[in-house]
Amino acid sequence: MSEAVILLHGLARSASSMAKLEGALSDNGYEVLNIDYPSTKHDIEALADLAIAEPVARLQHKSSIHFVTHSMGGILVRHFLHENTLPNLGKVVMLGPPNHGSEVVDKLHKLPGFKTVNGPAGLQLATNDQSVPNQLGPADFELGIIAGSRSINLILSTLIPQPNDGKVSVESSKVDGMNDHLTLPVTHTFMMRNKEVIEQVLGFLQNGEFQT
Repeated sequence: MSEAVILLHGLARSASSMAKLEGALSDNGYEVLNIDYPSTKHDIEALADLAIAEPVARLQHKSSIHFVTHSMGGILVRHFLHENTLPNLGKVVMLGPPNHGSEVVDKLHKLPGFKTVNGPAGLQLATNDQSVPNQLGPADFELGIIAGSRSINLILSTLIPQPNDGKVSVESSKVDGMNDHLTLPVTHTFMMRNKEVIEQVLGFLQNGEFQT
């Protein structure tokens, strides 16, 4: 198969969080680059270039380059594609993306230690009009989004409109221009390891839609 997938983890996570998804994609014939990037060290603009430019260059010989992202990883892809043209761009699947930011950032960004834990990029994920996600405009690429509706953090869930996954509301995961959207009873923290989520990712990459 002359198709590749770039995996991008979320804020304050690592490539190991995407390992199960990496294995499933590899088993289905894709060349997979599971990118580890310093999500808490730089702003979104710098991270988008740091995490995506080099892998894209490595895969330029492929017929299609797909992206599968978790959380902030989806915002990096949106920013990169807003600034760059990718002739062999395939499909994009985002898991729990804060496409309109997160109320968690709105409410907690001034707390001591928030920036230390979440870095400059975390502060850019608010829900106001000036936040990075809300400056990027509609998606102009083939995009499927999976949102979660369960939470393991009941305190954070009270800060976010229902339904939510503990970090991002279902409504905030949506973005104009998306091709398909699916809500599953999974949590933000572990959705990328969920069997049904992985099956739906594979289905979208193969067919351009989720199976409902």
